[in-house]
Amino acid sequence: MNKFWKLGFILWLLGLFFLVGCSSGVKETSPDNITSSTKQAPTSTTKHTPTDLPPTEIPATEIPTKDYPPTDIPPTITEEGENVMSEMLKLSSDAFSEGERIPTQYTCDGVDDSPALSWQGVPDGTQSLALIVDDPDAPVGTWVHWVIYDIPPERQDLPESVPKDANVPGIGTQGKNDFHKIGYGGPCPPPGKPHRYFFKLYALDTKLDLASGASKKELLQAMEGHILAESQLMGIYSH
Repeated sequence: MNKFWKLGFILWLLGLFFLVGCSSGVKETSPDNITSSTKQAPTSTTKHTPTDLPPTEIPATEIPTKDYPPTDIPPTITEEGENVMSEMLKLSSDAFSEGERIPTQYTCDGVDDSPALSWQGVPDGTQSLALIVDDPDAPVGTWVHWVIYDIPPERQDLPESVPKDANVPGIGTQGKNDFHKIGYGGPCPPPGKPHRYFFKLYALDTKLDLASGASKKELLQAMEGHILAESQLMGIYSH
């Protein structure tokens, strides 16, 4: 019995020594005393200046744009290189409105008469008016349908069916169109998509020294430096 007691006592002491030894090898794990054998990944401290930041792009839908109504023509650059404001001079027709189809009677499919035109807002200092009608959608390039100039500044319209004469008293002097004829030649496009026909009115600070039968190019050269205002009306036609 004593042997078993002594053996138990010895085993108890050994266990006690073992527990004390283990506890002395364990370090406190409070946040203040934790040491780790692994190093934490370095944190970048680089500061981005405005020039380091990638450029931001504004979506196209957010870029402000100005939409011009059909009759509100923005400032245009003429073929003479002049920036002409068209806030006063306004050209219109009873035959068709901006962007509408030109009635057949004013084309090669009808009687080929010129449509009636009217305008308002002729600026002070205007000495004459000029009109060019052309089609930029023609297969061979811009096709000229009408050239008329030295229109009296007091006029506020052109009547329907202007005679196809070189000089029309009280109305103006007519040039040659790309049909090689004097006066108006109406729309006559090939089959396909509609063509656009631009009626362009110019207010000039001089009366032009041009003989009848002048081409569009000659008229533009003569008008260079004399345009006070410009307005236009666009109609369409197709076969």
